[in-house]
Amino acid sequence: MKFKDIKEILNANILTDNFNEDLEVNYAFASDLMSDVLAYANNDTLLITGLNNPQVIRTAEMMDISIVVLVRGKLPSKETIDLANENLLTIFSTDYIMFKACGLLFEKGMKGLE
Repeated sequence: MKFKDIKEILNANILTDNFNEDLEVNYAFASDLMSDVLAYANNDTLLITGLNNPQVIRTAEMMDISIVVLVRGKLPSKETIDLANENLLTIFSTDYIMFKACGLLFEKGMKGLE
């Protein structure tokens, strides 16, 4: 699914400078446990989380994840946004809760990790 479609489906705001609307990911993974992200995610994964700290960006960096969606209208600190920009990571923020965000993406064809 293209980044522009994810943005539209989730009515999300772009929080970083790095947004290429034509980039794609094929899977989504939702978690607030970064240890689970390290165990299950890959570089073709959209990370959906309620955490908005630098550790999320560090985890995404380690897994070569290029896009993170923050749920519940969370807004990260300037430090977190700067770190994401340095790592060419896209961060979206949506007002939807995690369950709704996942459901909307699934309904539009996004696959979850097995």
